[in-house]
Amino acid sequence: MEGLLRSINRTFALRPDVGRPVLPIGYFANVLDLGRGLGLAISTDGVGTKLLVAQMMRRYDTVGIDCIAMNVNDVLCVGAEPLAIVDYVAVQVLKPDVLAELGRGLYEGARQARVTIPGGEIAQVREMIRGEKDDDGFDLVATCVGTVPLDRIVVGKDVEPGDVVVGLRSSGIHSNGLTLARRVLFQQAGLTVDSRVDPLERSVGEELLIPTRIYVAPVLAMLERLQVKALAHVTSDGLLNLLRVDAEVGFVVDHLPEPQPIFRLIQKLGQIPDEQMYAVFNMGIGFCVVVPEFQADQAIAIAREHEIDAFVLGRAVAEPGRTVRLLPVGLEGQGSTFQKRD
Repeated sequence: MEGLLRSINRTFALRPDVGRPVLPIGYFANVLDLGRGLGLAISTDGVGTKLLVAQMMRRYDTVGIDCIAMNVNDVLCVGAEPLAIVDYVAVQVLKPDVLAELGRGLYEGARQARVTIPGGEIAQVREMIRGEKDDDGFDLVATCVGTVPLDRIVVGKDVEPGDVVVGLRSSGIHSNGLTLARRVLFQQAGLTVDSRVDPLERSVGEELLIPTRIYVAPVLAMLERLQVKALAHVTSDGLLNLLRVDAEVGFVVDHLPEPQPIFRLIQKLGQIPDEQMYAVFNMGIGFCVVVPEFQADQAIAIAREHEIDAFVLGRAVAEPGRTVRLLPVGLEGQGSTFQKRD
């Protein structure tokens, strides 16, 4: 990883004027200086092994939403408005019916995020991809761009002790942790995508394919109406994503809403400790917004205007060591790992 990043970072010097990246690598998205005070936010991501569940179900009309969501939610985190996405579909064998289903999901995700898809690429690479069933293998990734005034980039520099973390509810497992989820549910527990188990309200496969929630509308409203100090898309590493903020603070979380039943099912069947669950999955919170304490209720109200439940999770604290402490489950984390507190 370090060798790759050394070479990538050297490219920053190739555009010392217009097009210069203004953030270091490692935030949710970067921003390019377009001149005249305007920045172009850019990020890329894929759907990961959730695609294998789609192949097991032979259902492909939702993962396009996931692809859009994973990208637009990251671009939001620098305070940008997502504008457009280009996608890349690599397939084992070209199948028009599968591509049509993928297209329907991409359209629905684009509709929710209010972005266009002005181009993309389809590649048949039979020797590189193998499907879960027959020749259904494919990969789906995308790149998103958005705009943000350079003087309004949000990376958490202004976060102060006492600022409040508002968590927005996830729709479920989203698009992270599916490798662990599949191992527990299908390999260890012997379930299938068609299995129905308590306390799930749908089949296991249907539960895992619930699309990643798109937070564009409520977050843009918050950026317009509130003093938003930091934004975090809760993906792999869970609430440890809060530590990406560019401020010498830690976070104490004293309230965690009960996660959706799929998480407790995975934990029970796999006998997975809390420290792993909260580092791998979103555990019911898909996005975080850090605002001054007096605006917390307004942030919650805006989320609910868009039919998303939101909660005050905790607050920023003065802490040079930069940790996230999840008091309800007795965890303390740095980097990408949680540990049980004594």
